[in-house]
Amino acid sequence: MTGTKIDATDAEFATAVLEASKERPVVVDFWATWCAPCRALGPILEKVAQERGGAFLLAKVDTDANPMVAGQLGVQSIPTVVAFRDGRPVDGFVGALPEAQVNAFIDRLLPTAGDVAASDAAAEAEAGDVEGAEARYREVLAGEPGNRAARIGLAHLLLERDAVAEAEETARPLLPDAEAEAVLAACRIRGWAALDGSGPLDGAKRLAAAGEFAPALEGFLAVVREHPEAREAMVDVFAMLGEGALVAEYRRRLANALF
Repeated sequence: MTGTKIDATDAEFATAVLEASKERPVVVDFWATWCAPCRALGPILEKVAQERGGAFLLAKVDTDANPMVAGQLGVQSIPTVVAFRDGRPVDGFVGALPEAQVNAFIDRLLPTAGDVAASDAAAEAEAGDVEGAEARYREVLAGEPGNRAARIGLAHLLLERDAVAEAEETARPLLPDAEAEAVLAACRIRGWAALDGSGPLDGAKRLAAAGEFAPALEGFLAVVREHPEAREAMVDVFAMLGEGALVAEYRRRLANALF
């Protein structure tokens, strides 16, 4: 973990901010040289970044030179500060805050003890100690019931051992979080394996439950006009799989079929 401040551009934002935020939090300061409140806030942010010793990265974005990302994030006035973790915006504020309030903002952003323990649990799971990881996730949630990383991690482990109802119960409080929705979609899809109908919709659902996603999506698409439930099923598969070539193709084909 090196450095406390960078100047970020539109062209580099995905790497310098989004990817970097998967390693440590990144605080983006949208500013401009003509903005007096920006000139007041900037030194405070830089001082706090130095004092925190690299616990977070401060990324400065001059909105005059780099308007694209500011526009995409809906920045309407400056200074605007947006914090990123795990590749997504998680907090922010508008206007020049005093140093005490900036420090309070950073305190909310930095990992808690539960976040650190959840990261350790993820490493344990990856190394094959699933029981140890599950126990650690549960310990985190006993102290921090809203800890996102622990809830998502535990839900995935529960799914792997077919504890579908508990996985759903674990993930549901995080909605509308995209990863929580992916877990809930996976829970619904897992249940399709028990369907015994002979129609094409149930057949496509059984394919999805078996992991045969391409033929399942083709099956849903074939009946989507007759069975509105087929669209909902496709959306569940999209949520479970996340972004990728298969999802992009069938999103496009679904839109064409419906509109």
